[in-house]
Amino acid sequence: MNAVANGLAIAVVCLATVLIAVRGLGSRHTTEDVFVAARSVKPWWNASAIGGEYLSAASFLGVVGLIALSGRDGLWYPVGYAAGFLMLLLFVAAPLRRSGAYTLPDFALVRFGDERAARALGYAVLGVGWLYVLPQMHGAAVTVTTVMGAPAWVGPLVVTAVVIASVVPGGMRSITLVQAVQYWIKLAALAIPTIAVALVLGGGPFEAGTHAAGAPLPESTLSPLVTVSLLLALVFGTMGLPHVLVRFYTNPDGESARRTTVMVTGLVSLFYLFPTTLGLLAVASGQAAGAGDATVLLLPGSVVGGIWGVLLTALITGGAFAAFVSTSSGLCIAMAGVMSRRFFSGSVSGFRRGALIAALVPGLLSLVTASSAIAGVIGSVFALTASTIAPVLLAGIWWRAANGAGAVAGLVTGATVWLAGTAATLLGAGGMLGGLAAQPALLSVPAACLAIILVSLARPDRGPDGALDAVMRRLHTP
Repeated sequence: MNAVANGLAIAVVCLATVLIAVRGLGSRHTTEDVFVAARSVKPWWNASAIGGEYLSAASFLGVVGLIALSGRDGLWYPVGYAAGFLMLLLFVAAPLRRSGAYTLPDFALVRFGDERAARALGYAVLGVGWLYVLPQMHGAAVTVTTVMGAPAWVGPLVVTAVVIASVVPGGMRSITLVQAVQYWIKLAALAIPTIAVALVLGGGPFEAGTHAAGAPLPESTLSPLVTVSLLLALVFGTMGLPHVLVRFYTNPDGESARRTTVMVTGLVSLFYLFPTTLGLLAVASGQAAGAGDATVLLLPGSVVGGIWGVLLTALITGGAFAAFVSTSSGLCIAMAGVMSRRFFSGSVSGFRRGALIAALVPGLLSLVTASSAIAGVIGSVFALTASTIAPVLLAGIWWRAANGAGAVAGLVTGATVWLAGTAATLLGAGGMLGGLAAQPALLSVPAACLAIILVSLARPDRGPDGALDAVMRRLHTP
């Protein structure tokens, strides 16, 4: 019965995703429709859509598992995820929309007038995008094996198929309504079980399942430097997430982009109340040991007894697949836009080819790679984003002297330091840096910023007279 209910929940979410995408597609298939939904998405819908695509496998599965296993260390993740949107509001959202670009490489061309910078930023988007989609596929694999006993490959296959069906035909226009609805599905899918588990543990009306006495919240094991590095990765990483940034291009103007960011900050903060609470309840119920990312899937059935436990598990399962699909769809659109503009002449058909490639690559990679702690993996991707895309955006928007050569140097330097730390950790040599190799943002972000500054000053190139002034006025004038 459990497997049937969970399979039905997955089927309902996936079918609803495709049907809503078809409804949102409409009859228009212009370049502006496919890339940026005709720049006509109102702040409330865009905020819901950003919440839908931003709240990924790490938010839905990983945060609960991290808090249950790591205690206080896991609490930093929702704090950093939510705080990143404040930085977006203050420094990025409105200027990025005013640039008039379709993609991040387009922004590099507008701001720097440098093809090399645009190409390097495009490669950064593709690298970050595929690394970010991969944990969504692993999350789907964990979900189907945990709640249905199905082979792990079934989860990535389903997510890939749904993403292709919903993104390839209409791009941004077809997926906007999907992602907006999926935010509210995910919120309900965590809020209702969290309240039910809290009621049971507090002696409420539900039939109690089997749960052990609670344990104290595990103490922090991270050093202060590593904690700062983690927060730096999460906050600056949010500023550079390509699937979040591309949604600001869909707002009618810069002011609506700001309003969107204010709203999405509230929506994301509201959502994170529930995985944080559920993680704490997992510790209190004694059900945290060894479950990891599957904690959120197993907790309702083990704490809440009878048919209610079955229904709550099915609800969470459906919400989890909404998270995998919505985040993968957003990343697919960001990567498809880059591939179309860089490799396929910027056409609608080129976008569709790019979307197909963007979806298939991580789907295939997930079949030959192993799942690990999802929130930790995505935290590493945030560190990469914080070390590459975010410094270039901030320098391009706020520092007149920044140029294309500096942007390329920053991207290469940040990625190199991040890669060195990651390689050292994988080879078991990360202990020499006191944990900063595994979470290297405190090293890689300043290195990237310093490279941008030094190379821009050493090789000043501001383009034709008056061009820089015009671009800066365009970015910063309401």
